[in-house]
Amino acid sequence: MIGRLNHVAIAVPDLTAAARTYRDTLGAKVSEPQALPEHGVMVVFVELPNTKIELLEPLGTSSPIAKFLENNPSGGMHHVCYEVDDILAARDRLKAAGARVLGDGEPKIGAHGKPVLFLHPKDFCGTLVEIEQV
Repeated sequence: MIGRLNHVAIAVPDLTAAARTYRDTLGAKVSEPQALPEHGVMVVFVELPNTKIELLEPLGTSSPIAKFLENNPSGGMHHVCYEVDDILAARDRLKAAGARVLGDGEPKIGAHGKPVLFLHPKDFCGTLVEIEQV
């Protein structure tokens, strides 16, 4: 059902500093910042030959990653994102297998302009999983 790894997301307290580290220290190509108010985050993508790294910063105090950064002030890995061909079919199959879909269970449009859903970390070895329709 799942396809390739789309990205690994890292929550950071300072998006500008994190982007600078990836760009200037590691020599990576980093996208321009993008606000995603419906997800409560500001993001940049670090482009790699085989996947991407998404750097996330809270957008406001009610951001879903604000609590994560309270517990991890330096930041850290937040989630992994896998590609799926049909997000609704994937959601239904996952729910039938007992996986919990976060939120209202309906896909939202993600940073790439494609539908996404998040899956409960307790169902996936302690890792928050995002699925994205490609």
